[in-house]
Amino acid sequence: METRTVREQLLDYAQNLIMLRGYNGFSYRDLAELVGVKTSSIHYYFPSKEDLVLEAINVYSSESLAEMYAIDSSQSADLRLDRYARMFGKVLGDGDQICLCGMLAADIASLPEHIKQAVQSFFRSNETWLGKLLAEGKKQGTLVVNGEPEAAGRVLYAAYQGTVLSSRLFGTKGRLEEVARAYKVR
Repeated sequence: METRTVREQLLDYAQNLIMLRGYNGFSYRDLAELVGVKTSSIHYYFPSKEDLVLEAINVYSSESLAEMYAIDSSQSADLRLDRYARMFGKVLGDGDQICLCGMLAADIASLPEHIKQAVQSFFRSNETWLGKLLAEGKKQGTLVVNGEPEAAGRVLYAAYQGTVLSSRLFGTKGRLEEVARAYKVR
């Protein structure tokens, strides 16, 4: 069994707490209890909550985008969209979490500027990837695209973020599949 460092545990728990409660919904005291350290130990690794949250975004973003970019580009666009939907579905966990950056976007008014920019970057990366996927799907005749693919990518990403919220609300992951189906040629 792999032993995680205190720093790794702090980041994992911070990600989970952000996905459950948002930026303002947890404290260093919460993390200290979960990891079994003093709050002063957390400050050693992350001098401020901003530092911790920014690193949590960077790790989450890096892992999520790597998984998205690893979706097999030799598959048809509609199959890649299905894979993306399943990837998004993993975010829900037991049905009580939402995308870390989606949750932070809801807290945008209280976020420091550099955290806001990191969240925006994550959104843009997903939107751009989806826009390119939709353009390919339109060309292949496997996906329906209304308007420009770039704008449709933004709309589709917003649909996924909103669907994660409603999936959490209603306790079902099936809604994510509905989003993908709405873009498929029948």
